[in-house]
Amino acid sequence: MSCFVEIDGSYLEGGGQALRNALTLSVILNRPVRVVKIRANRPKPGLSHQHLHGVNLLRDISNAEVNGNTLHSTELTFTPRTIAGTMYKVDTRTAASITLIYQMVMPVLLFSGTSSRIDVTGGTNVSFAPQVEYMQQVLQPNLKRFGVSFDLKVLHHGFYPRGNGRCMLDLEPLRSLNAVQLNDFGQFRSVKGAAYYAGRLPKCIAFDMQHSAEREIHRLWPDHECNIQVFKHPPDRARDNGAGIILTALTSTGCVVGAATVGEKNIDGHLIGSNASCELAGYIKNEICVDTHMQDQLIIYMALASGCSRIRAGALTKHTRTAIYVAEQMAGVKFIIEYGNFGQTLISCEGIGQRNAYM
Repeated sequence: MSCFVEIDGSYLEGGGQALRNALTLSVILNRPVRVVKIRANRPKPGLSHQHLHGVNLLRDISNAEVNGNTLHSTELTFTPRTIAGTMYKVDTRTAASITLIYQMVMPVLLFSGTSSRIDVTGGTNVSFAPQVEYMQQVLQPNLKRFGVSFDLKVLHHGFYPRGNGRCMLDLEPLRSLNAVQLNDFGQFRSVKGAAYYAGRLPKCIAFDMQHSAEREIHRLWPDHECNIQVFKHPPDRARDNGAGIILTALTSTGCVVGAATVGEKNIDGHLIGSNASCELAGYIKNEICVDTHMQDQLIIYMALASGCSRIRAGALTKHTRTAIYVAEQMAGVKFIIEYGNFGQTLISCEGIGQRNAYM
C-alpha cells in the first residue's frame, strides 16, 4: 500500500469534501489514493448514494481500479489510468445533489483530450449543496478567470425528497489553468437575483423572499440597483414543490459573490429572503471577493494553476481547510493564509502548472 497517498476522510469537515477532492486530484495527477474514515463525522458514515455515484463516474472517466466502492464503505482505494472525455450519464434515483457530482468531475474533464457532456438526474436545489443557479451565476464567472469554459443547462428542476431534476453540463478541455488574482473588491455596483417557486406552493412565498431581500439591500445601499425577479418553474420543468432565492453582487473589478437559500419544510419566504440578503450584505460591507461557498471550490484550481493565485475571502470554512489539506497532500503545494481586517483572509498558492497530457 506504500504507493498510495493516504487521505484521512475524518479531517475537519469530515464529510464528502475530502473524498471528492482526493479522487479528483488522484485522476488529474495520476496518483493512486487511499481514503480512510470516509465521512466519519456524519450521522451515517461511509459512502452515501450521492458519493457512490461520483466515485463510479470518476472510475469510468479514468478507467480506474477501485476497491471499496460500495454503499456505506468507510475505506476506498482508487488507482486511475487515462482520462477519457466523452458523454456520461448518471441517474441518482434520489435527490442527491447534481452540483456536487459536477464539482467532483469538472476539474478532471478539463484535462481530457476532447469535449465532454455530463447528463445527471437528481436534485438541483437541495440543502447542504450549491444550488444549480449558484453554479451558473457565481461559479461560472469565477472559473472563467482560470480559463475554464462550461455551459450548464437545467432541463428539469428537482427538490428534496424526490429529486427528478436533470441537468446537462458541456465542458471544453484546456491546456492549463491560469493563475488568478481575486483580491481587489473595487466598488460595489449592484445586486441581482431571482426568487423562484414550483409545484403547488403559492406565489406569495416568492414575493415574500423578494420583498425581504430588496428591503435589506435598499436599507443599506439606497442608491444602488437591486433587481430581484420572481418566477414560477412551469409544471413541465418542475413537478414537485420547491422554493428558494439566489442573489449576486457585482463590483467594478468584476468580482461576483453570491448567496443562495433553498426552502425546506414550513417555508417562510420572509426568513429565506432575509437570510440570503444579510449574508450577501456581509460580503459587500467587508469587501469580500470570494464568498463563503466559493472558497473551497477554488482550492483545486489554485493548486493546479500556472503561477501564484490569490483570493480574498472571509473566515476560512472547515470545507476550505479540508480542501487545502487534501491539495497539499496530493499535489505537494503550500497554501499561505494571511489574516486581515474585518474578518478578511488572503489565501495564496503557487500552483504546480499542471499540463493537459492529451492536448
